[in-house]
Amino acid sequence: MAELDEFGGFTKDTFKFLKSLEKNNTKEWFEDHRETYEEKVFQTALSFISGMGERLRSIAPDIVAIPKTDKSVFRIYKDVRFSKDKTPYKTHVGIFFWEGKRKKLENPGFYLQLNKNSIFIAGGLYVFPKDLFKPYRDSVVHPKRGVELRRILNRITKNGLYRFGGSQYKRVPPGYDNGHKNSDLLLYKGCHAYYETSLPEEIYSSKFIDYCYDIFREFVPLHIWMREYVK
Repeated sequence: MAELDEFGGFTKDTFKFLKSLEKNNTKEWFEDHRETYEEKVFQTALSFISGMGERLRSIAPDIVAIPKTDKSVFRIYKDVRFSKDKTPYKTHVGIFFWEGKRKKLENPGFYLQLNKNSIFIAGGLYVFPKDLFKPYRDSVVHPKRGVELRRILNRITKNGLYRFGGSQYKRVPPGYDNGHKNSDLLLYKGCHAYYETSLPEEIYSSKFIDYCYDIFREFVPLHIWMREYVK
């Protein structure tokens, strides 16, 4: 693979492309504008992955940051086999850095999503593989691990900017105490902290790596908890 340029920020054209793709989500339009996608979206995302990966290794030494499609950058092509929406392309850019030996999305990690007018930044494990539900739930009710998780979540969300997501189930699973002080955490299908905002000015410069790093760093305690106990 050719050497990547140093990340200098995304451009207005990056988000102009995403807006246009949303309005013209067809193979014909995309092929006519593929060069813009490659230059203004894809290659810049790869440069971001390379630079961000280096920064993340200071707080997560074994983080995986691979600037390739289907590695740290998600494919722009949608899987429409089981979807009612048959438009062929995603209208956002998804970037993921993970740490662990399982398949990519089965590990805790750090995620960035670029939308046409906003960004979404997250850390944790979005959806538990089936075999990780028990380790997660057992840790939630563990006298030390459960207290630690609650402390982490309270610390992350205390500023009012970051939120905690993953809750889906309505009933505490069989075998666990409905009256446990962490019973609400037993309803989670995944466990992640996240932040959403409109496009910040930093996104147009190299400072965007620092911007994301500062947020990812706030989510590191949750990442470490997941890495250590949910496996």
